[in-house]
Amino acid sequence: MKKILLLLTAGCFFFNAFSQELEKPKTKKEIRKERIDAMARLEEEGVIAHRKQTVFGIKLTSDGYGGLFEIGRAKSVKRGLLFQLDISEKKHIKEEKQTGNNGQYSTPFIYGKINFFYPVKLGVQMQQLIGNKGNKNGVNITANVGGGVSLGLLRPYMLDVDKNGQRTSVKYESADSILFLDHNVIYGGPGFGDGWGDLKVTPGLYLKPAVRFDYGRYNEVVSAIEVGITGEFYSKKIPQMVYQKQKQFFFSAYVALMFGKRK
Repeated sequence: MKKILLLLTAGCFFFNAFSQELEKPKTKKEIRKERIDAMARLEEEGVIAHRKQTVFGIKLTSDGYGGLFEIGRAKSVKRGLLFQLDISEKKHIKEEKQTGNNGQYSTPFIYGKINFFYPVKLGVQMQQLIGNKGNKNGVNITANVGGGVSLGLLRPYMLDVDKNGQRTSVKYESADSILFLDHNVIYGGPGFGDGWGDLKVTPGLYLKPAVRFDYGRYNEVVSAIEVGITGEFYSKKIPQMVYQKQKQFFFSAYVALMFGKRK
């Protein structure tokens, strides 16, 4: 009987020691390794599994260029929400650089340009998976649709001219200003710091559908190309060029190179 009690006691001791070893907290390194292994197994099945992602990008549009910042939140394996900040410069199709009429001291300027136009967009997109990677060397394809608020920043286009014998900065505002400038010495266009003190804001709304191709080899890295279109409507017409029709609605296509990380 004593031997049985001793065996039971020893068994309980080893069981408790083994249980404590099993319940030992995992290190951050172990937790990270398990997460990466789990994501790798999903990747082999063509699924990108993540909780959130942070993405930066640069883009070329049919009427300018810009950059973007995005924070994504996964709702499921196939769906997510993308919160986006997009800043760009929108150029008019009739813009054409000319050389000032002050000879060797002149710099290029755009004849008839009234304002620089910078749309700043804040919005949300729904992301839907439409094509899995299939393997590590494949491409993950998602369809993104959404929109939001667009703030049209208008920065006056200042010209460096000779006015009554003094060098000063003036801007195109109407056909009369064009006639004035045509009969005065123009040294050149604006510097980067010109016109910001007279910045104006025109609010609007935008809609943006897109398709994203993520060719990144690993789940934790975002490497993607996105193509899409954007429609923007503003509360009033945007003055960009003298003698050109002012618009409230703008339509453009774009391609963006995107990179970032997932967790």
